[in-house]
Amino acid sequence: MPAGSTKTFGPLALTRPPRNNDELHSLVYRLWGVSIPRYSVCDDHDAPFDWFSDAFFRRTPSAISKGSRGLSGKSYAMSALGLTTAVVLGGDVNLLGGSFEQSVNIHKHMRAAWDWPGSPKFMLRHDGAAEVKLTNGSTIRPLTASQKTVRGPHPATLLLDELDEMDYEIYESALGQPMDQVNHVGVTIHPVIAGTSTLQYGDGTFVKILKNLEEQGIEPYEWCYKESANPYDGWLSQEQIEHKKRTVSAERWRVEYELGEPGIGNRAIDSAAVERMFATKADQTKRLAHKKDYEEWCFEEHQNVEDYVIAADWARSQDYTVITVWRVTDLPMQLVYYVRMNHLPWPVMIKKFNDLQKRYRAEGIHDATGLGDVVASLIEDTNTWDFKMTGAQRDDMLSEYVAAVERGKLSSPRIESFYKANLYCSVEDMFSRAKEFHLPDEVCSAALAWRVVSDRFPGTLPVGLPKTDTNWMATAVEENKQKLAPKSTWNPDGVVRVTSAAPESAWDML
Repeated sequence: MPAGSTKTFGPLALTRPPRNNDELHSLVYRLWGVSIPRYSVCDDHDAPFDWFSDAFFRRTPSAISKGSRGLSGKSYAMSALGLTTAVVLGGDVNLLGGSFEQSVNIHKHMRAAWDWPGSPKFMLRHDGAAEVKLTNGSTIRPLTASQKTVRGPHPATLLLDELDEMDYEIYESALGQPMDQVNHVGVTIHPVIAGTSTLQYGDGTFVKILKNLEEQGIEPYEWCYKESANPYDGWLSQEQIEHKKRTVSAERWRVEYELGEPGIGNRAIDSAAVERMFATKADQTKRLAHKKDYEEWCFEEHQNVEDYVIAADWARSQDYTVITVWRVTDLPMQLVYYVRMNHLPWPVMIKKFNDLQKRYRAEGIHDATGLGDVVASLIEDTNTWDFKMTGAQRDDMLSEYVAAVERGKLSSPRIESFYKANLYCSVEDMFSRAKEFHLPDEVCSAALAWRVVSDRFPGTLPVGLPKTDTNWMATAVEENKQKLAPKSTWNPDGVVRVTSAAPESAWDML
């Protein structure tokens, strides 16, 4: 609000919007009686208020958070965000859940907040089930999850609840809603999308959203029940945690409350094996570039005493070109260089392959299917295998890669794009020829590399036997000779008469 204007919210006189996190946190509590935790407990988690404040102040156009079911306070924080935005900034707010019931649930939280003694009830012009209208001209609407509804209104703020329950097509259509909006005092409110969800499905909407954010270089927010129960400003009691833990299965607790990866029946690679492959945390100082269409890591320079293999899966249409370099002197083979790129000229991407192959003096392999034939003519090192990803040859290569990962033959720092491609790749993605399925480019590059390495390290090794009669096999044979020797008796006349014992084994039949 401009200087000089005043709105009285119960005992609170608001002469201007909050300018920093401290002011915003105090205002939210005074208005709605909601205290959003400002401290994180887990090393890789955010404080819930980080998500809230970044969305309110428009520090990011897309604030997507992953949180525990029920115990993280996602819905309460979202309802407080919608109310505070509408009341203080004056822009319209749309609520979209995985179902209309979820949208209405957020709306109910908002309506209950008006009963707090400090709430500005005088601003309510219309309080209906379908929408809430305020005296500053802003409107809060819960939306049904349909294409017609989500393509209609254009508010400044779009709130999305339980994204994993939402159809992905609905989510994509809804992204077009938020637009700049001029409020009642002539200030432009910039658009923001704020969403929350529990990750429940290994191949659902939220996984796709997280992957899209990663490709755009946007980090999602993440917090669990431990942030809500932190000892400084948490609201969740230990009794509530223990009660919930006793009422759900161990697997559900692991996935929906501890934020573990969801199980999925049709994953191509065993999840535990993928976790072992990517057990090492990626050193961020090794990241050379990380943009929407370009990501590059170097973990180890060439060493004269080591052997290397380089593999490339070339981009087609919207796909990525992924080049990986592996140290393959022994097993498990170790990723040392990773580059993932798109929307670059072919000569640039091929030059990257050529330069890396020279740099590491690596034996090479690439997908020579389709455009790969053209690429093959531009690869400078003749020590490169033009591999055709067709038919049984393709399936055999991928099957061997899956087996190698599950037997611990590959190791890589945990690069999120590489890790998630392996973790979420389905059986259909890997082996189906249907158009709706797609082999992840990252998986393809790694599988190509293993195709070269598997020739060096066969699945079974020959057993060498010393050239002597005293080895174990010679001894065993000699013992059987003695055992199988025909039994003889001497007659008084001195003639040897041979009698045969009854067979005691297969050897006795020979």
